[in-house]
Amino acid sequence: MSYLTLGIETSCDETAAAVLEDDRRIRSSVIASQDTVHAPYGGVVPELASRRHVEAVWPVVQEALTKAGVSLAELDGIAATSGPGLIGSLLVGLCFGKALAFARHIPLVGVNHLEGHLYAALLDHEELSFPFTGLVTSGGHTHLYLATAPGVYRLLGRTRDDAAGEAFDKVAKFLGLGYPGGPVIEEWARKGDPNAVRFPRPMREQDSCDFSFSGLKTAVVNYAKGLGFRVQGSSSSSLQPSAFSLQPVLDPTLIADICAGFQEAVVDVLVRVSLAATKASASRRLVLAGGVACNGRLRSKLTERAAEEGVQIYYPRPSLCTDNGAMIAAAGYPRLLRGERALLALNADADLALGVT
Repeated sequence: MSYLTLGIETSCDETAAAVLEDDRRIRSSVIASQDTVHAPYGGVVPELASRRHVEAVWPVVQEALTKAGVSLAELDGIAATSGPGLIGSLLVGLCFGKALAFARHIPLVGVNHLEGHLYAALLDHEELSFPFTGLVTSGGHTHLYLATAPGVYRLLGRTRDDAAGEAFDKVAKFLGLGYPGGPVIEEWARKGDPNAVRFPRPMREQDSCDFSFSGLKTAVVNYAKGLGFRVQGSSSSSLQPSAFSLQPVLDPTLIADICAGFQEAVVDVLVRVSLAATKASASRRLVLAGGVACNGRLRSKLTERAAEEGVQIYYPRPSLCTDNGAMIAAAGYPRLLRGERALLALNADADLALGVT
């Protein structure tokens, strides 16, 4: 008899729900994006995000149940993200999950968002097994883990400042290219020469699995300013859209070269550190997950370098790289099956850690 898990994810700016049958079959996955809400601000506004989650969470869950062809009474368990993320956003999905579990007498577990991203690869690759190294890179996180068994993780390294996706967003915002920054910079980079503008590779000489992208972002900003680029009309209030303009207007070819050079620097750092960590482990398997894992240049370069180093790469499909409910259900399923249950006192934790250091 199959086991049906409802996964609920609201850690940042996407309201997502999915129904998973057993450990791999995705019966439905629904995601309500907030890109148009936050685009005028060049980044996620936490208060607006949580308000939108309140409006969207029940319709999204209903749609996920309908597409899966199941009712609330048929659910065997609920898995809801409890952290890390934006605290207001987390509270919406977790409280909704707790209320649903209490009202319908359905078992509930809280799930670490980062563990969910690692499980996204397990959804797409039946041959993938523990142990493996996992790089979770997104707008809010750049973390490197050694996953030795289900629920057993060791933190190998993390960003010391900006996450990789955050750096993409900030550079795109400064250049006035739009939001979200990752896809738009990748689009511009396709037209540019990654060797035309050479940006620094942070922490290249250090024997560490940590990352740093703030200095790289600053190098891009300083380079553009040196060409006469400046931002006009920016507001001090985070709740007011900022107007950006190029003064003077930079040649589109130069913008493309800047984007290509910046993207190549980020990719080089992610590839170098993650492969070094994987080779140091006994698994020789590397999972790439999170929103930045959708980046085509990162995938192609990591695949090429991994083949040279004898490392096997596993990517989830793009729809499972960004925040989604299926990955939360997948991470929650084995715990529900083991009989784990969350108390109704379970609270959201914006800085919830995964594994040991």
